[in-house]
Amino acid sequence: MTKQVHLAAHFPGVNNTTVWSDPAAGSHIEFDSFVRFAAAAERGLFDFLFLAEGLRLREQNGEIYDLDVVGRPDTFAVLSALAAVTEHLGLTGTINSTFNEPYEVARQFATLDQLSGGRGAWNVVTSWDAFTGENFRRGGFLPEDQRYARAKAFLDAATVLFDTWAADEVVADRDSGTFVRSAEVGDFTHRDDHFDIHGRFTVPRSPQGRPVVFQAGDSDAGREFAASTADAIFTRHGTLDAGRAFYADVKGRLGRYGRRPEELLVLPAATFVLGDTDREAEDLAAEVRRLQVSGQTALRFAEHVWNRDLSDLDPDGPVPEFDPVEGEHTIAKGRASVRMFGDRLATARQWRELGATEHLSLRDVVIRQTARQNFIGSPETVARTINDYVQADASDGFILVPHVTPDGLDPFVETVVPILQDWGVHRTGYTGSTLRDNLGLAVPARGDRVERRVAS
Repeated sequence: MTKQVHLAAHFPGVNNTTVWSDPAAGSHIEFDSFVRFAAAAERGLFDFLFLAEGLRLREQNGEIYDLDVVGRPDTFAVLSALAAVTEHLGLTGTINSTFNEPYEVARQFATLDQLSGGRGAWNVVTSWDAFTGENFRRGGFLPEDQRYARAKAFLDAATVLFDTWAADEVVADRDSGTFVRSAEVGDFTHRDDHFDIHGRFTVPRSPQGRPVVFQAGDSDAGREFAASTADAIFTRHGTLDAGRAFYADVKGRLGRYGRRPEELLVLPAATFVLGDTDREAEDLAAEVRRLQVSGQTALRFAEHVWNRDLSDLDPDGPVPEFDPVEGEHTIAKGRASVRMFGDRLATARQWRELGATEHLSLRDVVIRQTARQNFIGSPETVARTINDYVQADASDGFILVPHVTPDGLDPFVETVVPILQDWGVHRTGYTGSTLRDNLGLAVPARGDRVERRVAS
């Protein structure tokens, strides 16, 4: 059976994907940018808009890193405001389970789900970063090996809260003066190794039962967490074979939790560059990559590998011949990407060999080594590639990240979406009213998560 392509749009913060210095780029803070971006996604009949989070301004060499500061407005304020100016688009927010508390987060997402008529979704993430944790009451209190245990306990607790209200709890009978059906409404008690909470939850059940749950990550623990709890997994895989392997792996884990493959969607992030022809798109993509990786950005990336200040180097010169500083990483704070380079000596050796073999400068090597999955080509080429990935079970769709915001999504919506529609693999109109409807996910029964955990 031909699968439908799910599409979503990620509004990125200021980072090395976004070309914020492009004259076509707008503000990443003003609400009008979010409105224009959401309008384009809804015009393209996308499933949802996605927001990542940035909980602390990143630093490098002891200074604010203004090439990647990730300064973002508060997720709940932005998504709640967007609920008022969109009608169908799902609203997915990334909220950390390491530094927050279940009651507050559950109340905020339940409220978003109510305000949007059942279009809310929660991307549950963890944090290993004590530097970021300093912004919170407990600081970087959680050892890395416990972060997913707390995340599972956090989601268990939040789900108990979401399920405290029956769908028909609010009766609002004016004659009898009865507003809620049950005297036990909102009553909850939840105890485990991380939380001991009891009381009354304040927000009624939403039209989609409870918010859609996303999980972001690629580690074994992250995959297991997604298989046991999530409705969708946000990931990244650069090739068709890597995507198929990941897809088969996470879908294969669902059975041990009594779940079916269609209960978890695999949605990688992807960038795109379009041109009238494939050649034009490739030339444009090369220009975009050099804008994304300026000379200064190349040096900052290289510092993640060499673990030392490289500001005196020429980014258009050769890859450094000296070895990285081993031991604890001290040059960059607040960036997960430094963990990509676990063996710095091996990475430096690989970069030197690449530079020497292909006569590439340090900047060219960084451009090559940090490239993410891109769909590059004419609208028909991009549409065909996306559809090939989905039909080959490398994904169930993609979360698109344009390099220019807020208007960078428009060309995709205007040229690629109509082709996918002509092929019958993308909707021509919204048929459901909730995000679960549009993603093809069933409304969860109250208490089903606890029952699954007991059964497993």
